[in-house]
Amino acid sequence: MELVDLVELNEKDTRGLVDLSASIGWDYDEGEVGTLLSSSYKMFGHKNRDGKLVSSAAIIPYDHKLAWIGMVIVHNSYRSLGLGKDVMKKCIECARDRSILLIATAEGQPLYEKLGFTVVDSVHKYLCEEYVPPKLEIKSDISIEAFKEEQLVDVIELDGAAFGEKRSTFLRNRIQQSHQCLVVKDENSRIVGFGLSVLGPVNLVLGPIVAPNTRIAELIIDCLACDHKGKLRVDVPSGQENLMAFLEQSGFVKVNNPPVMAIHTREMPPRNQTLFTIASQAYG
Repeated sequence: MELVDLVELNEKDTRGLVDLSASIGWDYDEGEVGTLLSSSYKMFGHKNRDGKLVSSAAIIPYDHKLAWIGMVIVHNSYRSLGLGKDVMKKCIECARDRSILLIATAEGQPLYEKLGFTVVDSVHKYLCEEYVPPKLEIKSDISIEAFKEEQLVDVIELDGAAFGEKRSTFLRNRIQQSHQCLVVKDENSRIVGFGLSVLGPVNLVLGPIVAPNTRIAELIIDCLACDHKGKLRVDVPSGQENLMAFLEQSGFVKVNNPPVMAIHTREMPPRNQTLFTIASQAYG
């Protein structure tokens, strides 16, 4: 068996992480990896004798008692060697005082179950080859405008109530990475929703999107998607059937429904039903 070393990863490993993700058909680019590295507490991986990265996993702590594990990858040539188990254990050790969530692939789910994770929810992955703009009207009770830095505290508060945990560092990094970030104001100029898009090598990813109701979530999606000439992706949490119907009428197709799994808890964090799309499967 070829010798590999388990190491902690940093920004010098960005290119290796991009290449590793491409080896299994995932579309991480340097911007996405940079946000992951700057938002995570620790990131681990195995390197072979030539210094090539052949596994990875990141543990992303949010502000209080929740953490997320993302970018769990093992190169196809190094499967069945226990590398995934090793990097997962390191991540769990780093966040032993926190509830930990992740979104599982079909290949990864058996490993997560062996480590003690249980299914607590699911998400719905939608892709769109060509967006079909709906006929939506922005009523006078709201306005949609570009995000400004001084609005970050309000956005973090909205996201925290929607997601079930504040995630200040991640949101700051994600907004910096974003292609577009919008806020929604009510008639009293109070911020009641927001949404952002991130341009990857394949898709424009829409999320997170937080809104007080489905109508406003649809308007945010339309504003983010309408001028994009290319593929789109959204990941929708469970319970948002009305939004999913809107997406299917607008050219989106559901391609997967992966489980959300958890350890150190057996339920999702308390949410207020205003999270309409998640940031990505790497972050929740």
